[in-house]
Amino acid sequence: MSVPVAVFASGGGTNFQSLLDHQTEASPGRIVLLVSDRPEAGALDRARKAGVATRVITVKGRPLEEVGAETLSVLEDLGIKVILLAGYLRLIPAEVVQAFPRRILNIHPALLPSFGGKGMWGHRVHEAVLASGATFSGPTIHFVDEEYDTGAIFAQWPVPVLPGDTPDALAARVLQVEHILYPLAAEHLCRAVEQGADVKRPSVPGEAFLVFATFSAAGIRSQIRAAFQQSSTPSPS
Repeated sequence: MSVPVAVFASGGGTNFQSLLDHQTEASPGRIVLLVSDRPEAGALDRARKAGVATRVITVKGRPLEEVGAETLSVLEDLGIKVILLAGYLRLIPAEVVQAFPRRILNIHPALLPSFGGKGMWGHRVHEAVLASGATFSGPTIHFVDEEYDTGAIFAQWPVPVLPGDTPDALAARVLQVEHILYPLAAEHLCRAVEQGADVKRPSVPGEAFLVFATFSAAGIRSQIRAAFQQSSTPSPS
């Protein structure tokens, strides 16, 4: 039976859409809930069109403990086992983190531990990467703890910073990889939870993923290259 999954999003929900699009009848996880802190978030519309339940949990101006209690109540009602953050800009309450140990993932648009922390989201991240002179960026998928962007890294994939890049250009290139990498990482986590197994990081130095399930690092490289529509995209070695 598929593991019930909740996705948290504050914005338009393109990563949420990539997670939805990746689902099949055979997937180990099933998205059954979209939570947002913003009633105007585009992700809510995507969820409704897909028949996914939605819930707005207001955070601004409320004690975090109160937010945590409401969030846990909503999650428990639907039997949620895994949480995926997809552009969710709020700190997850400690009560929720503790109730879902190593079962909450977040995706960040840079190679953590650099360019993370409170306020580092969206174009601010890409501007900081370009200002630093870094030659690579790329998404990081990590477990969520009680702080911003400090949880253990689950998977990463390097994306080149090209001469003349703007924040928009770099953001678009990183987002293409996010939409490939995040669904695979989520599937890996859900499969472990489904099987009652320890959640192990599906990567080793030099590769975002080794062979697991039906996926391989080489296969992911091919998908990413296809997304870039070029064969010269650097890949881990």
